[in-house]
Amino acid sequence: MPILADLKNAIIYSNPVFVLLLGLCPTLAVTTSLENALGMGMCVIFVLVLSNVTISAIKNFIPHQVRIPVYIVIIATYVTVVNLAMEAYLPDLYDQLGLYLELIVVNCIILGRAEAFASRNSVSSSFVDGIGVGIGWTLAALLVSFIRGVMGNGSIIIWGDIGIRGILETPATAIGLPYGGFLTVGVLLAAFAYIGNRKKQKSECKGVERW
Repeated sequence: MPILADLKNAIIYSNPVFVLLLGLCPTLAVTTSLENALGMGMCVIFVLVLSNVTISAIKNFIPHQVRIPVYIVIIATYVTVVNLAMEAYLPDLYDQLGLYLELIVVNCIILGRAEAFASRNSVSSSFVDGIGVGIGWTLAALLVSFIRGVMGNGSIIIWGDIGIRGILETPATAIGLPYGGFLTVGVLLAAFAYIGNRKKQKSECKGVERW
């Protein structure tokens, strides 16, 4: 189905962190715990989907010269909704995410998909793209936070009670520090690049054999 193919492409082949190398700053900042990564992921999905849909729906009415300011206003509106809702109902998570919630307004993932995809495609395609890219970022952030939790703390704990303790007897505490985030993301980028290159080489070899 085209929708499933678009969703797969958005999550895997257009993964904002490991393929497009977008949104690395919040990825490094919020992956100190699983709940932070999950909470930020939900916010990114919400803002990305609604901004994509809105921009796609009104793209023909936006003058080309002012499209970027218009996109930013639309994104900022949804970010404000997220900020107010989290401050009211999830104050602890709101305090932990802090400034990075507000910086979603200028997050290159959101603005990049608005310019590169939503402004050129239908509402339904933009909706699927928003969900896919949002899930892709969330999965990437959860993977990084999982590795940092296991390697850096020797345990995986979410919401203070749920999780597994004592996974490693002697964790590498440096992985839990800021530069440990850079190291973790760097290793994962190298791994994804290696897998992608291997897949590309296999496809080229099959094409040569068929020829």
